[in-house]
Amino acid sequence: MNDIIFAGMINYNPRDWFTFIFRIHQADTVKKLFPMFIAMAVYSTAIAWLELEVFKLSEKDHIKNITSMHGLLGFVISLLLVFRTNTAYDRWWEGRRQWGALVNNSRNLAIKIQAMLPHGHPAVAFFRNMIPNYAYALKDHLRGEHHPGKMEGLSEEDKTKLATGIHIPNYIATLILKKANELYRQQVISGEQLITISAQLESFTDICGACERIKNTPIPFSYSVFLKKFIFFYVMTLPMGYVFGLGYLVVPMVVFIFYVLASLELIAEEIEDPFGKDANDLPTETISANIRKHVQEIL
Repeated sequence: MNDIIFAGMINYNPRDWFTFIFRIHQADTVKKLFPMFIAMAVYSTAIAWLELEVFKLSEKDHIKNITSMHGLLGFVISLLLVFRTNTAYDRWWEGRRQWGALVNNSRNLAIKIQAMLPHGHPAVAFFRNMIPNYAYALKDHLRGEHHPGKMEGLSEEDKTKLATGIHIPNYIATLILKKANELYRQQVISGEQLITISAQLESFTDICGACERIKNTPIPFSYSVFLKKFIFFYVMTLPMGYVFGLGYLVVPMVVFIFYVLASLELIAEEIEDPFGKDANDLPTETISANIRKHVQEIL
């Protein structure tokens, strides 16, 4: 299988297990959680030392029964984490579907424009620039940024307008529709062709709205806070009961369990907003560049 390559995402071969296990890449949760690993190791060591060396507790003490709680709650925390990661991945995949639709609709619009307009018509250059501009505008809009230098064919008036903080994707779509209506008034395209272009632009706006919905509707705050607190208290109570059976081996056990549970939450946090610049976010920069390349080839 060929390597999967997306700019802005991690390049990897899904069959290369050895590399996955022994290489720490930039998105690895080990790097992000390492300070917490140290803290959990120190905490677990302190608990083990207090129970075994200071208070000299034995397996006859009732505190050993705290492990029963972990057995009961283990299934609950598993369900919560499965729901959390599935919900986050659904958001990531929905974002990828929307950007895939934007690629297809941009190509379709360019193909239709190329077929509708006479060869050499000056409006072709306008659409050659504006269709890719919409993709770049949407990318920056979802990231809360504005990079006018990546947009081509804009007048100084347009650049000034974009700097006022307006909804840039909507503005670009409006420019395209205005040009289409102008061509209709000049009788360059027919009414049916204008309707076709309008429907294609409407799909652009639908994609923008769907991406905004993903971006602006995070997982409910109460659920996220509860899950983090659940993981924290679950792990913090682990050494209190398991120290009797494991001794100081409870330290690496607690660190490993914390790594598993906290990593799932971190991964979910990263991919639930797929339009940013994290290593696992969608390669919207590359997708926008591909749209420009394909539209320019067509027009």
